[in-house]
Amino acid sequence: MTMRAEDILYPTETGLYCAPGDFYIDPPRPVPRALVTHGHADHARPNHGAVMATRQTLDIMAIRYGTDFTAHRQIAHGPTRIGGVTVSFHPAGHVLGSAQILIVPDHGPRIVVSGDYCRVLNPVCLPFEPIACDVFVTEATFGLPVFRHPDPLAEMGRLIASIAEFPDRPHIVGAYALGKAQRVIALARAAGHDGPIAIHGALKRLCDYHVDQGIDLGTLVPATDAEQVQLVIAPPSAFSSPWVQRFRDPVLSYASGWMTVRARARQRGIELPLVISDHVDWPDLTATIRELAPAEVWITHGTEDGLMRWCEIEGIAARPLRLVGYEDEPE
Repeated sequence: MTMRAEDILYPTETGLYCAPGDFYIDPPRPVPRALVTHGHADHARPNHGAVMATRQTLDIMAIRYGTDFTAHRQIAHGPTRIGGVTVSFHPAGHVLGSAQILIVPDHGPRIVVSGDYCRVLNPVCLPFEPIACDVFVTEATFGLPVFRHPDPLAEMGRLIASIAEFPDRPHIVGAYALGKAQRVIALARAAGHDGPIAIHGALKRLCDYHVDQGIDLGTLVPATDAEQVQLVIAPPSAFSSPWVQRFRDPVLSYASGWMTVRARARQRGIELPLVISDHVDWPDLTATIRELAPAEVWITHGTEDGLMRWCEIEGIAARPLRLVGYEDEPE
């Protein structure tokens, strides 16, 4: 008997649930068994009975939550049978260890849950892998035509130019601790900044882990020793704390896809907004759907209405899942 997609996977109050496999994907509350797409806190939470994820995502969860974040860890490696479905994990291009999850029932549609993903090459993680599917479950964080992200290396060039123009002013870049901070550092190296880069203490363990995984971030020093350092990376929350006051006349910058919205930059007092995103923008979002050509598109979170309308025009069946608990601001 052929199963329908909506009987295989559906939203519940506890999260996105796969009934024939009896597991949840990125659940916001503790569950007996969770499959986790990546290590960002709005997708990877502690206290599940068992967690299946890539090795790097499991490592990152242990760094963030402690080694006892779950009673049982399972490393995703190749197709794995869980109940009445076979699952496999495939690179999503979002952050280190991020993955899409392919669900294949014995008789029924192939479903890909993307998690968060990006199509622009990222020096700190594996690139997105297109997976043929009948149902594509996608985010729509930047699901409006206004979101068209520039070349991240060109954005980094703006930062390097500002450092050259204002050599006596430290440049502090706000970047989320997992993925964005390390990407900004790697991009700065690619753009020619070979001097020491100072990092806020909250970034150290995750930066160290990236280096352990073979990602070259160059010389990093604590921000507490940053008197002669021109570039400092910190979590955005540091901008509203006394920590930032140790720097004399800093140039405040922020790396995020949301810096497309200049009002957000002004609200934060950002002098140098950098549009660098780890999510798909509108052109890459729609191009991915065209490339995969699924029969249906399900939208987990983000700006649903714009993508729903685009799918309608393209003749693609689409539905919003309206999952709660996923944040857009830390992007």
